[in-house]
Amino acid sequence: MKKMLFMLLLAAMTWTAGAVELKSEGRDKGYVETILARSQKVVDKLGIEDAQTAEAVRNIIANRYFELNDIYEARDARLAAVKEQGLTGDAKQQAQAFARYECDSKLYRSHFAFPAALSQYLTEEQITAVKDGMTFGVVKVTYDSHLDMIPTLTDEEKEQIRVWLEEARELAVDAESSKKKHEIFGKYKGRINNYLSKRGYDLTAEREAWYKRIEARKAQQK
Repeated sequence: MKKMLFMLLLAAMTWTAGAVELKSEGRDKGYVETILARSQKVVDKLGIEDAQTAEAVRNIIANRYFELNDIYEARDARLAAVKEQGLTGDAKQQAQAFARYECDSKLYRSHFAFPAALSQYLTEEQITAVKDGMTFGVVKVTYDSHLDMIPTLTDEEKEQIRVWLEEARELAVDAESSKKKHEIFGKYKGRINNYLSKRGYDLTAEREAWYKRIEARKAQQK
């Protein structure tokens, strides 16, 4: 009995998540290669030493891109069908609203399923790094820029900026294109600017002073 329990415990300790199938069937070969390359760039920054784990994570990320593409293609097809049907007035608005609602419902499920799948292989910090990789690292760049531009920010203000940027990242990771991702961050940057202006900061003056400091740093490095 003790031996059996020991073997079960040993199996549990040495168990690793299995391989992840790449859901590329029926997709354009060039598109698949592009997505794999994009996903691999994200994985390369995670420091994963085990090749099987790295491949599994890459496939999870690639499959997420495939899934997002499918969700948005389905939405666009339904909206196109509404247009072809020649609907007008309330009927048209309701059909369009349903197409977008259906898309949002799928995105909602996908949004939470994605980190859950990654959690079989990655830590919370690594999962965050994946999201950063899929959103061009905008959170860190924008956060660091604000702190550098306005050295007098309070801890409360820094925290608010961080929270909004992370919120933007959660939306951007579901966006259908790089343009849409940047648009989401753009909206939140506007919110941050309005917040800081209401807190009494002259952003134009702060930005001009920041540019001068940057130029001074460059001159010192020469």
